[in-house]
Amino acid sequence: MTLSLSCFIGFRFSYGRSRRGMLSLIAVISTLGIAISIAVLIISLSAMNGFERELNQRVLAVVPHCEIEPVDQNWLQWKTALQIIEMVPGVAAAAPYITFTGLLESDSHKLAALQVKGVDTCLERRISSLSSYLQGSDWEKFLPGQSQVLLGKGVTERLHVNLGDWITMIVPYQNMEHKLSKPKYVRLQVTGILNFGGIRDYSLAYIPIIDAQKLLKIGNNITGIAIKAHQPFEAESLARQVGDRIDASVFLRSWISTYGYMYHDVQRIRTIIYLAIVLVIGVACFNIVSTLMMAVKDKCFEIAILRTLGAGDGLIRAIFMWYGVLLGGVVGSIIGISMGVLLSLKITSIMHVLEHLTGCRVLSGEIYFIDFLPAELQWFDVLMVFMASVALSLVATWYPARQAIRLQPAQVLSRQ
Repeated sequence: MTLSLSCFIGFRFSYGRSRRGMLSLIAVISTLGIAISIAVLIISLSAMNGFERELNQRVLAVVPHCEIEPVDQNWLQWKTALQIIEMVPGVAAAAPYITFTGLLESDSHKLAALQVKGVDTCLERRISSLSSYLQGSDWEKFLPGQSQVLLGKGVTERLHVNLGDWITMIVPYQNMEHKLSKPKYVRLQVTGILNFGGIRDYSLAYIPIIDAQKLLKIGNNITGIAIKAHQPFEAESLARQVGDRIDASVFLRSWISTYGYMYHDVQRIRTIIYLAIVLVIGVACFNIVSTLMMAVKDKCFEIAILRTLGAGDGLIRAIFMWYGVLLGGVVGSIIGISMGVLLSLKITSIMHVLEHLTGCRVLSGEIYFIDFLPAELQWFDVLMVFMASVALSLVATWYPARQAIRLQPAQVLSRQ
């Protein structure tokens, strides 16, 4: 009974008429301040979730989790090493690869220097989702001996080439004495365009591994072996285990050494945002303190009457606690969560529209691993923000409620 009565009176205090119009204005400003703070925090958390999702899907799904490269460039026993690697616990699959630097030239005399990677089409599908970034059956048609090349979308835009066009690849050649000689020129047809939506679109080209071996005249040799791990975040320890199993001097490298900074940056920013949740909403809740202090003065006559009718300290305290919670923790939170959820679900489309109108790219694919602003709404984050808002609004009511309890009914009523 006391709880329902205090809630009812607190609701009337919050949304009933006030003797001072300024009090209503300050209450509205306080509510909007909390709402905007909550909306911004939900959008920020959704953006961080989106970056983490894209990191897992676009980077970890394509980049090898571990790479093993021999110290001696002549690694003719790699097939035996491949079988040993796949038997190591934690290894999901492994595939050989060849990498070298090439210069691509289109018929319009546009140039692009990038890393060319030779892959085995059958084994590569086991360690990466590279084929999912091609259209139709382009991956199945990617066969050795056909003078084919797969290019990123950014490279095709830079070279002004389309699917089916021919380009010239210039490859520096090293003889057995590791001296540069006349470069090789080879004509290749663009049979597939990879659309990763990020920096990899501008830096990679793929050819069949057999064609790469013939082009470089290295026989059955390879550059290294790429490994897919069951647990990508344990890639460094897995690489060391694989190195211990192989009877050869090798270089060990994991995705954490090349792309791990992205994941750490996302986690660091997420931690900062969690801290900002408390600080920003806490600052907004200071407005509730000033609003409630003005409400105590505005409602002193009503408080005195309640005291005369027998209301105790607990009831008066509960009334102003409900007043503050309804003002900021409930109404402000609901408005802020509604705004944040709606904008988080549409933030990618909104940014595309703004980029189209302004002509400026927020995230350039030539610099970042994605070229759009992602967002993924998680209801746990929404619940956490709501609970933090309610808790801080509740804390903000303590001092005003204490001042309301100290009011003397006789002194207040004698002034009326």
